[in-house]
Amino acid sequence: MLRMSTLFVRTLREDPADAEVASHRLLIRAGYIRRAAPGIYTWLPLGLKVLAKVEAVVREEMDAAGGQQVHFPALLPREPYEVTGRWTEYGPNLFRLADRKGADYLLAPTHEEMFTLLVKDMYSSYKDLPLTIYQIQNKYRDEARPRAGLLRGREFIMKDSYSFDVDDEGLERSYQIQRDAYIKIFERLGIEYVIVQAQSGAMGGSTSEEFLSPTDVGEDTYVRSAGGYAANVEAVTTPIPPAIDFADAPAAHVEDTPDTPTIATLVDVANARHPRPDRPWTAADTLKNVVLALTSPTGERSLLVVGIPGDREADMTRLEAALAPATVEAANEDDFKAHPELVKGYIGPGALGPQARATGVSRGDEGDTAIAYLVDPRIVDGTRWVTGADAPGRHVFELTMGRDFTADGTIEGAEVRAGDEAPDGSGPLELARGVEIGHIFQLGRKYAEALDLKVLDVHGKQVTVTMGSYGIGVTRAVALLAEHHHDELGLTWPIQVAPYHVHVMAAGKDEAVFAAAEQVASGLEAAGVEVLYDDRPKVSPGVKFKDSELLGAPYILVIGRGLENGTVEFKNRVTGESAEIPVAEAVTAVATAVREALAG
Repeated sequence: MLRMSTLFVRTLREDPADAEVASHRLLIRAGYIRRAAPGIYTWLPLGLKVLAKVEAVVREEMDAAGGQQVHFPALLPREPYEVTGRWTEYGPNLFRLADRKGADYLLAPTHEEMFTLLVKDMYSSYKDLPLTIYQIQNKYRDEARPRAGLLRGREFIMKDSYSFDVDDEGLERSYQIQRDAYIKIFERLGIEYVIVQAQSGAMGGSTSEEFLSPTDVGEDTYVRSAGGYAANVEAVTTPIPPAIDFADAPAAHVEDTPDTPTIATLVDVANARHPRPDRPWTAADTLKNVVLALTSPTGERSLLVVGIPGDREADMTRLEAALAPATVEAANEDDFKAHPELVKGYIGPGALGPQARATGVSRGDEGDTAIAYLVDPRIVDGTRWVTGADAPGRHVFELTMGRDFTADGTIEGAEVRAGDEAPDGSGPLELARGVEIGHIFQLGRKYAEALDLKVLDVHGKQVTVTMGSYGIGVTRAVALLAEHHHDELGLTWPIQVAPYHVHVMAAGKDEAVFAAAEQVASGLEAAGVEVLYDDRPKVSPGVKFKDSELLGAPYILVIGRGLENGTVEFKNRVTGESAEIPVAEAVTAVATAVREALAG
């Protein structure tokens, strides 16, 4: 039995100064975790109990799905990650270190390489497959801006599993088995989720889906339509409009547009000085050219210009996803000084990509290498634009794509807005926020090829194994449970993950109160109920009540003033409902309520 008098816990009445979200605030105040460093937390006894229950659900469903548990070290050698390219691709997010002999190591952000090499070391025949193995292990990523407590930390616990199959049909089956297992896990944990299309990022692979838990504090934006489309905003593709016949399009012409460095000022001047005969100019008629600086994982810096319709903003999250593994930021003043052809506020396609290459004119410090130019998929042949003329105070009107300029390609870099059409035609999109709680990939043969994982097939021929990867953020699941299950008083844990089922409170000073509370708490423990007994003799009932509400047990049993009448108060922490029950019936009544709640 847990006793408050000896439990290693210290509750706080004030919110920690750095807490941004409810889960961070309450888990620290209730004594479940303590901050050790930015993005790094110590788990205290109550927190570990919740974590263990989450891990148990994950483990049970992984085992039921045919997975077998292994455990890798967190400290790994550089060489396998060098072979797959991820030693470089992870860039500054990777914790790198050297041993006393100068050999390079890393703290694992994920373990694809090690799983692949383990199977290669032990298996060599199709008869050994299919295979699914998993671990629940600490991971490390050097987040530039750790935030929101456990939701975005530098050290976290993750369940990662990997399937190994001889062929693509086997991978499809393994993927579906894992997908179904994830659904069971999140339903058992009581975590709300949506499944969305996603990008694979540094993991590689083809098919990729995320399990997102909807919450306003989420860092991920996702979209959904009434017709069933759902995707992380990074994975949304723009429906490409048909090309337009420009045979009769008016010729492009350059006009004076003084003091128009922004889209808003450009539209105002265009309507005042160069009005259209049919309708006013709008931001949607303009072509905004955004200058980006890309830094490769090896540190090389280069510029890229992205053209998007002027009525939309550039979405850095989408751009980073499209341009990974490079990091992306807005170009700085030094970048513009190095490229005088880029006239700030008046940049047009003429100084970029195919147009610049066609001139053969030296372009800034990079010699004859023109800055690459990519455009939004909406910018198709025949579309006409108002855009920069590459001279201060000058814009070109009726510049027509396919006739007057082209690009090096397209890129999904413009913001996705509510009301945009879903890529599959299933209706307009709505936007929501969420936290990634799980991510599943069909990795295919990327890692098997890099690390030479082959087996003999049924014909005795060597074939490359195909893999799937499946991750769940275990510590993040604890944070999300706290995020979704709390009120103004404190945590309200679902019974399946609560650190204990019932908070028994001795609310008074009389020895009879403590004796009755001890007897009831012991009876509940004997009945299989997990109990926290607040047996502190010199703590006021008011403080005990506040602690019980903050700690968040599903049920609270108060032994106090009602004992004179032979009753105790039994309270449901989640619903707030309470009832007076005879003390003689307390153990049976509470144990029954707990069993029924656990049974669902």
